Amino acid sequence: MEQLLTYLARALVDQPDQVGLRISEVDGTRLYELKVAPEDVGKVIGRDGRTVNALRTLLNAAAQKSGQKVRLEILDDRRNAASGQPAAAPDTSR
Repeated sequence: MEQLLTYLARALVDQPDQVGLRISEVDGTRLYELKVAPEDVGKVIGRDGRTVNALRTLLNAAAQKSGQKVRLEILDDRRNAASGQPAAAPDTSR
């Protein structure tokens, strides 16, 4: 699943070398945090969140085959540049 997500993200952005993926376990759910260059965040999120929702759908379908629960968040450094902490894009999948 990691390879699928990084492949798709690199295909979407202008700076594929800056695509990063951090994976962690939170309450039995695998959390994927995707980081891209600040100017590429909009490309990964898409208009009205359509692109990120499509990525979430693909990730959930792949995870369901193996019986896992997953969540995808896009890290956006532009929003919290002053506080020093990365912010995640809002989860619009609900």
